[in-house]
Amino acid sequence: MFACLFQSQTLLNQLREITGIQDLQVLQSALNVCLVQQHLSMYSGVDCLTYSCFYSRALEVSAEENAACMKRKRCEGSGESCSPADWIRQEDCPVGIRNVGNTCWFSAVIQSLFHLPVFRRLVLNYCLSERVLEKCKSHSEKRNIAFMQELRCLFALMVGSNRRFVDPSAAVELLRDAFRTSEAQQDVSEFTHKLLDWLEDAFQLAANGNNPEDKQNNPMVQLFYGTFVAERLHEEKIVSNIEQFGQYPLQVNGFNNLDECLEGAMVEGEIELLHSDQTMSSGQERWFSKLPPVLTFELSRFEFNQSLGRPEKIHKKLEFPQVIYMDRGEVKRLKDQLTVLQQKLEGQTEPDDAGSSDGSGCPQTATQRTPIHKPFTQCRPPIEVPLQPAPHSVTEEELYFVRSCLQRWRAEVENTINELKASIDKVSQALEGMYSDNSLCQVPYRLHAVLVHEGQASAGHYWAYIYDHANKRWLKYNDVMVTESTWEELVRDSYGGMTNASAYCLMYINGKLPYLIAEDTDNETGQVLKGMDSLPSIMRCYVREDNRWFQQELREWEEQFCQAQREEAQVQTHTEKAFHEEYSRLYELSQEETTPQQDPRLQHVLVYFFQNQAPNRVIERTLLEQFADRNLSFDDRAISIMREARSKIRLIKPEDMDMDEYLQWHDDYSMFKTVFAYLLTGLEQYQNGKIREALNYLAHAHQDNSVLLRKGEKKGVDQSLIALYRRKCLKELNENAATLFKSPDENDVAEAVTIMNECIIPCMHLMVRDSVSQEDLDVIELIRSCWCSYLGQDMDDSVQEKLSEFLPRVLDCSAEMVVLKEPPKVRNSPHDLCSRLTAVMESIHSTSVVTVK
Repeated sequence: MFACLFQSQTLLNQLREITGIQDLQVLQSALNVCLVQQHLSMYSGVDCLTYSCFYSRALEVSAEENAACMKRKRCEGSGESCSPADWIRQEDCPVGIRNVGNTCWFSAVIQSLFHLPVFRRLVLNYCLSERVLEKCKSHSEKRNIAFMQELRCLFALMVGSNRRFVDPSAAVELLRDAFRTSEAQQDVSEFTHKLLDWLEDAFQLAANGNNPEDKQNNPMVQLFYGTFVAERLHEEKIVSNIEQFGQYPLQVNGFNNLDECLEGAMVEGEIELLHSDQTMSSGQERWFSKLPPVLTFELSRFEFNQSLGRPEKIHKKLEFPQVIYMDRGEVKRLKDQLTVLQQKLEGQTEPDDAGSSDGSGCPQTATQRTPIHKPFTQCRPPIEVPLQPAPHSVTEEELYFVRSCLQRWRAEVENTINELKASIDKVSQALEGMYSDNSLCQVPYRLHAVLVHEGQASAGHYWAYIYDHANKRWLKYNDVMVTESTWEELVRDSYGGMTNASAYCLMYINGKLPYLIAEDTDNETGQVLKGMDSLPSIMRCYVREDNRWFQQELREWEEQFCQAQREEAQVQTHTEKAFHEEYSRLYELSQEETTPQQDPRLQHVLVYFFQNQAPNRVIERTLLEQFADRNLSFDDRAISIMREARSKIRLIKPEDMDMDEYLQWHDDYSMFKTVFAYLLTGLEQYQNGKIREALNYLAHAHQDNSVLLRKGEKKGVDQSLIALYRRKCLKELNENAATLFKSPDENDVAEAVTIMNECIIPCMHLMVRDSVSQEDLDVIELIRSCWCSYLGQDMDDSVQEKLSEFLPRVLDCSAEMVVLKEPPKVRNSPHDLCSRLTAVMESIHSTSVVTVK
């Protein structure tokens, strides 16, 4: 029994390593379906039949996991639509790839490879024999196999999925895990190179498991790798090496287009030897000796700024064509010929002694040094041309006629120089026209994909433009979005120089190899296989299972959507009902008459608005704000109503509501409550014998209430009640001040003066400035008479002086600015004001004082 358990666990571990599925429960459930318990003891490894059976079931389970994962992550901050209709793939539209967290680079690279049919076939048909699987012991080999299986599943979904986009999480996580361990540098270019390295190693296992070093049969190498010859001059000997390349790097700085970049990558530099007029080659020369079917150029748009200590992006404009021609054998011949002509020209124009004459008065031609153009195809050092004397022959007779000889010599030299210059011009013109010469355009490489980066060196976004060979159009692959594009849009986003966006990778394919873009065909009928028909049987099962889960997911979302619609309709019904009930209740309350013991306006702001005929838009928004208050959400129904009210508030546009008007109405109601609070507080203080405090509250209440009443009759409080008790307080407080003023105690006299200056006189001034009533005038005259009566009485000089100071202000109420002391803050909640009003009015009409708690 223990042996069976051990072998079962061993089998699970082997399957986890081979398939890349890490969840042991998933592996166990798949294994239970495919294996019979009594057979476990027969297998210490995985035979082909078991592997095939298991893998088929494991793929189905993986499809279930994939669907569940997609469902969980669907709207988790990805910006993707949550409408089920937007998840369904449109007919003949390629599938997008979900961004699972800074993985737009992965989407761009994978899409460019997937839409290369020859590569897509390689991945979908990837398979390892039992013998190879048994030999895969290293972690890297197992990891590469797992990655290939995840990539295979991803490609299968991209072929036949009914989803608009698929999730690459499993494949991406394997890449990320590698960088989390020993390889810590998480750079996009490193990720890309690592991706291609893994693909190469995985295909190497399938191509030749016995000899990892022999990569001749590796399809990745055959498809993406070429060679170039590198030559350099070492100790006057030519040293030549043949080197392999995959993504060929090209510098952007210093060049305007792709052709210049290629020339710059291959051309050899030159240096001038010190104390010599000769030049010497430095570095090495390169030229392509074998081009791959898929030619990828990596544009070096990132460089490290040493002074700033950080990487920077090169935004320079760089043009590239849709078709380039890489067969440049004639170019090499022309450039070699140009080099020879330039060397001959130098030999003719270089004198033995610069600036000297020939003795005949004929100065020698000045030294001219024409730069030698080193072509990227040049593979040998410059041809050494012997410097022959310009005169072809000299007779003995001519030696006696030196002057005539030199003159003829000079003429011949000049004629030769002119002929060389003409030859150089002719060859140069031939070189300039080489790109338009059909004889030099026999191997066209057509642009297949452009990978674009937008942003700076430290951050940015990636997407790809890929040519749809079947429909002759450009498509833009931007994560989950796949849209039709144009060459003009591609140029605008890819050339650089104007925005932060520019191409960083170009993928060209050999136009003479139609198999690169040929779709799968049926072996018997020869018809093109599309969609699911182009998949291997096991992958077809996987995609069908995923599509089945997707359909179930859509049904669940549809049911949830319908249920949400029903619930929303119920919420709207409840909300409308609640709005209507509350609106009706408050409107009916506003129709009630105001009594001394009750003012309905204190119960709700909308009662105040109804009575003052506020605009409907103000009333409706106020009611919505009430239901949107979280403090009123005490149950599920109230919470749903709150959410509905908030959504309705968000729908109110600025042009639908004048917020200044809205706020002004609420400010008026706030002042109304303040006036009422001052009035009630003043009455309470009056009944408790605090006349001075009472007068202050009542004076402020009367002043603010006057402002409200000017806006409308129902906007303020009954002014007569405030005026009545203001007069009572004023009269009683004046009597108290008069009594204190006659006291022999100086402190009493000082207190009387303070009461007059801070309370009575400011209040009198406010009364006079308002539309004063006769009752108010009578009280004012009474106060004046009281203080004028002191003029004929005997009193101390100091007291007489104090009287003379405030008496003119009592008699003349127009000579100064009124400053009324602010009263302490008071409670003004509607419920509190209603209860206080009832208590105060009952107290006023009874003999006892009522205390409001």
